[in-house]
Amino acid sequence: MAFGPQPTPRRHHLPAPGLPAWPLALLAGVLPCCAALLAWWLSTRSGLIPACNVFLEGCVSVSRAARHELPNHLFRALMLPSAALQALVWLLAHHWLRQLDVAGRGLGWIVPLGVMAAVALVLYGTFLGTEGDIYRWLRRYGTVVYFGFTCLCLLLAGSGIQRAVHAGSLVLPRWQEHAMVTLAVTLVLLGLVNAIVAATLSPETKHAVENITEWWGALIFVLGFLSLALMWQRTGVRVQLTLGAAGPRASG
Repeated sequence: MAFGPQPTPRRHHLPAPGLPAWPLALLAGVLPCCAALLAWWLSTRSGLIPACNVFLEGCVSVSRAARHELPNHLFRALMLPSAALQALVWLLAHHWLRQLDVAGRGLGWIVPLGVMAAVALVLYGTFLGTEGDIYRWLRRYGTVVYFGFTCLCLLLAGSGIQRAVHAGSLVLPRWQEHAMVTLAVTLVLLGLVNAIVAATLSPETKHAVENITEWWGALIFVLGFLSLALMWQRTGVRVQLTLGAAGPRASG
């Protein structure tokens, strides 16, 4: 598999090798977003959950919105391929940054953390809607690991992008340069707010804030993958499958 910036077109207008990488990052963000919103809409229409603005009122969590009947089946059908897509995107992001000569020991953690986050998302989606202490533990484990490790991937990839811009190997608008790190830091701040509320306010308020934090956290991940898709579209990153043991390399 090879990928890299799109070559400058020659006079004979041969197509650039490989396929654009940005649709993969776009789907990795949009597909789980569609899964959650579709499950919430169907559950609300069916009377399975109360109708409210989940981003402001926190009447239900993502899990509860997709826990029963048809919404559960559709949610799992969309979430499981989303996990595979996200793992692939983190793999490509790691190799892309390596090809930009980005240094840093933390960069090597993007792939294992991204894969473990995807596995956790599979666990969460697989056991959503099941009953029992073990299944409840697996859902909770999947949620915590997915949110935590994906946040770390956002932070590590965003830091690598910033280093590439400062080194001159990548040219991006300032807002795009800092987008992924800003999103990761915002998620950490949401977690701190959640912890403070849990320690100081009533159980009812705590529950609502936890639900609101979960929806906003999921939205942050969607924006993270969308920002990566915009970067890959802007810089013309392409993916090309190759045979042999050479591994990923830049084309162009």
